[in-house]
Amino acid sequence: MNEVIQLLNNHSSYRSYSDKPVTEEQTEAIVKAAMSAANWANCQQVTVIEVRDQARKSKLTELVGNQKWVDEAPVFFVFCLDYNRAKLAGEKHGQRMNVTNTVEAITIGATDVGIALANAIAASESLGLGTVPIGGIRANPAEVIELLDLPEYVFPISGLVVGHPNEEAAQKPRLPLEAVHHKETYNHDQNPLIDAYDEAFASYISERTNGQESRTWSSGVANFYSERYRKFADGIDEVLKKQGFHFK
Repeated sequence: MNEVIQLLNNHSSYRSYSDKPVTEEQTEAIVKAAMSAANWANCQQVTVIEVRDQARKSKLTELVGNQKWVDEAPVFFVFCLDYNRAKLAGEKHGQRMNVTNTVEAITIGATDVGIALANAIAASESLGLGTVPIGGIRANPAEVIELLDLPEYVFPISGLVVGHPNEEAAQKPRLPLEAVHHKETYNHDQNPLIDAYDEAFASYISERTNGQESRTWSSGVANFYSERYRKFADGIDEVLKKQGFHFK
């Protein structure tokens, strides 16, 4: 196994950070790695906003659901899908941008953000830094857009906390490889794999909490996609429309 694969396989998220600074050289290297990622048609529809100002980080902490590590860590990145530059490119050549009238715009932009985000996480970890992605950046998107002065055709997809970890983070077990690595066609026999994973996950949770908590992976997923997802989904269509995305 080479060093890159070992780094990727050892990934953990961190939720406690020291006050040791992250240098501008480090953040520039992280963003450069993110922007070197593959992207659709070389349109490069990703923007990363680096936030260090304490007042702005404190406000973002509130907007993402009072996740204190956003405020605690020295750097918070906001990864945005960005068609503003595509609009400007179109204007330069007298052509109208039409992709934002289709759901394809969100599919492309969110995918490219995810690829760039993965590069940023790997680059951060290679520098000895810890990270945790923050999906809560979409919980109050209108307020985030205003706070960061995002123009039309730009939308925040994920945050990323970056800093020096103040703790050891246990690595969560993942689904069995057979559940996600299918060959030739989709493997519909998922229930036995989920059952086995639930046992491993419940054991991990019990050990991590010294027996104070007991839950399975499937119970968490079921609860999240039954109710908890609503704080991200409710009202997002209207905010996207205000940002220029008019798909039906």
